[in-house]
Amino acid sequence: MLGVITVQSFHTNAYSDVHFSLLKTLAVYSSIALDNAAAYRKLNATLENLSATQEQLVAQQKLASLGALTAGIAHEIKNPLNFVNNFADLSLELLQELREELCRDGAAGQEAMGEAIESLLRDLEQNAKKINEHGKRADSIVRSMLQHSRGRTGERQETDINAMVEENLNLAYHGTRAQNSEFNIKMEKELDPSIGKTRVVPQDLSRVLLNIITNGFYEAHRKKKSVGGDFTPTLRVATRDLGESIEIRVRDNGNGIPSGVRDKIFTPFFTTKPTGQGTGLGLSLSHDIVTKEHQGTLAFETEEGVFTEFIVRLPKKAS
Repeated sequence: MLGVITVQSFHTNAYSDVHFSLLKTLAVYSSIALDNAAAYRKLNATLENLSATQEQLVAQQKLASLGALTAGIAHEIKNPLNFVNNFADLSLELLQELREELCRDGAAGQEAMGEAIESLLRDLEQNAKKINEHGKRADSIVRSMLQHSRGRTGERQETDINAMVEENLNLAYHGTRAQNSEFNIKMEKELDPSIGKTRVVPQDLSRVLLNIITNGFYEAHRKKKSVGGDFTPTLRVATRDLGESIEIRVRDNGNGIPSGVRDKIFTPFFTTKPTGQGTGLGLSLSHDIVTKEHQGTLAFETEEGVFTEFIVRLPKKAS
């Protein structure tokens, strides 16, 4: 019982059957209105809980993706650092040899000593170049990781799109290879030099590219495992200046998207990956970032058993 309606009068038999009928009708409609109000309150509370849950899931998806990449890339960074350490140790040995040459006595050995010193100096120069090269490679990987570790700022910045594409291609490659020692893929790039800079939210657009490229790596590698033979897993990225907008294409030669699920791939929690290998939020988040945040489009072309190509188009001028 939600409540009581009382009607009173100082007069005897003040109410007729018509009045009682009206009161019953009023009571019924009042009850319905109160029930609806309670239902609306519960619905609003449920929607608020769902919204909060969605935000938590989005955050967890970003953290899970970043955590997996961090683990893989931390392992990958060891390679250039090992090179740096090895060349540094070798340089110390060469310096010791150089000291010994400089300590030689006698005029007869002066010419031979000069040649030996020149050879040692050349070796030291090459070592220094290698240390610099691999140090820069490690620095590049770390800078990419720092970019992805920063939270979403929501602020657009003038961003070199080609540089962003290359950074995320390298980041996805290092992360995937570090997590799977059998992974190998041929990467092709066709980057339009005239594309220049565009105002985007770099952290968020990087997440889109990283997700699409990593998915392409996964599909191409999965096909290699299933067909074997001379099949070469290949991923191609291309950029184009379309005048009023820019275009980024990511194409893999994996198994394509089955026709029965093509309408679902941007749906939250939908995934074709085995349990534990995908949350189903990556493409959904990517779609929102491109379409809602950047007022662009995210589409795909596919042929089952042949390829999948994702196409990102972004307006140069934000609305």
